[in-house]
Amino acid sequence: MRASKIVTGISLALLLATSACERQAKTDHAETTPTARPTTTAMPADRVSPTLTAIKQRGHLNCGVNQGLVGFAYTDNRGAWRGFDVDFCRATAAAIFGDPDAVRFVPLTAEARFDALRDGRVDVLWRNTSWTMSRDTGGELSFAGINYYDGQGFLVRRALNLNSASELNGARICVQTGSTTELNVEDYFRTRGIEFRPVMVKTEEEARQAYAREECDAFTADISALAAARTTLANPQQHAILPDVISKEPLGPVVRHGDDQWTAVIRWTLNALMLGEELGVTKANVPGLARDSQEPRIRRLLGEDGEFGPSIGLPRTWARDAIAAGGNYGEIFERNLGQQSALNLARGLNAQWSARPSGLIYALPIR
Repeated sequence: MRASKIVTGISLALLLATSACERQAKTDHAETTPTARPTTTAMPADRVSPTLTAIKQRGHLNCGVNQGLVGFAYTDNRGAWRGFDVDFCRATAAAIFGDPDAVRFVPLTAEARFDALRDGRVDVLWRNTSWTMSRDTGGELSFAGINYYDGQGFLVRRALNLNSASELNGARICVQTGSTTELNVEDYFRTRGIEFRPVMVKTEEEARQAYAREECDAFTADISALAAARTTLANPQQHAILPDVISKEPLGPVVRHGDDQWTAVIRWTLNALMLGEELGVTKANVPGLARDSQEPRIRRLLGEDGEFGPSIGLPRTWARDAIAAGGNYGEIFERNLGQQSALNLARGLNAQWSARPSGLIYALPIR
């Protein structure tokens, strides 16, 4: 009996000692192991975007674009939409559906664009629209970023031998109504005491046609639009864009005010394309980088680390799909506006912040 009690006591002591060791080990492990950061796999119900929900139910994005502006938004001889803004529409559709063709293009005039957005006929304007204070603070519109830094200028015939817009005293100038262009040109000439005769037209296309028919001596618009207009003229080399830049025109995507999550979808799709160029992620190498890259920023961008897409209601591969649709920001620029295009515009202000010479394109970090 005494021997049995001794053995039982020893066994109990060993059991208690083992349990204590296990508890201590768990405590030590908890103290030395970092707490795992929670990841978001689905948006809370109160943050779900009604716009994004409607788009998913509909099966495609409705994207408002220019009626016809070479380089930005136009139809080719097969009726297919092409251009800088068009490619951002396709990238947005790819971010949502994984399919860049899940988009319907809605051509809009400058006067009709905001009504179409407010009325819900389009989900987003990717349509050369300047971000101004009155538009931003009016309570109906939200700008999600800037995809092109532009400025207003003047297109004239070389035969006039003009060197500056200040020499346009008494000139007839074609200008589009319902745009910041109309206000800027009035400010420019009034502050310099220069008389001019505005030739008011409703669309950029009408302005180009009026200029081509010599109904005006100069055509004023964003410099990118003037470069596009020059390519449509019978003898483009006979026309020049004056060196004067009379305004700042930060162009970017616009959505309806009040749907913060949808604004975030547009903002971060734009930043993903910019970051893709910064990190060297292209349409061609995105599959390989998604598979093999160990660079943390690339892994976050392409959905290999983190749950950044689901946090705004998109798939994990949202940015990967957006870049695969038409390339990164630089590829989209060069194809539509740069050296690979009829416009042959320099990057200028639209170069990456880290380029030499540097520009203003600066992607927000994904982390």
